[in-house]
Amino acid sequence: MRGGMTTSQLRLPGRRSRPWWVLAGFAAAVFVAAAIGGLGVAGTSQEYQSLRQPAWAPPSWLFGPVWTVLYAMIALAGWLAWRRVGFNRALWLYAAQLVLNAVWTPLFFGAGQYGLAFADIAVLWVLIGATIVSFRRIRRAAALLLVPYWLWVSYACALNLAIWLMNR
Repeated sequence: MRGGMTTSQLRLPGRRSRPWWVLAGFAAAVFVAAAIGGLGVAGTSQEYQSLRQPAWAPPSWLFGPVWTVLYAMIALAGWLAWRRVGFNRALWLYAAQLVLNAVWTPLFFGAGQYGLAFADIAVLWVLIGATIVSFRRIRRAAALLLVPYWLWVSYACALNLAIWLMNR
């Protein structure tokens, strides 16, 4: 104790003491991105199946389960980083990649703009990488939670490019 203050009073007010409801906010933000994407794919399974695709393209049923897990990890990663430093540059990168994530599906499936969707996903890939680097400086677990997302988007980027080139 210094000057009659207890240890808990000396602690800087951190985000660790903030309620868990903020995690629900991150989950809601990710849900909105997913919902926008979901609206973009409603009724497009037939369209996806009709596209010329590389042999390594996944079946359409796989996207839902993979994205469900990834979105949960994305929300948790953002929340962990926020708890450590609040809303800073790293969280702006996080927000920007969420916006590009939400935009990709309507571009690709809804509008059939495969080239524009490729440009979007390429920038998304860069932003996810930048977010991982930024989160690594803040909290390693937050960065690691984004690695499977980055890997999946790497695969999706290559798939988007292949489909665009095969369906010109």
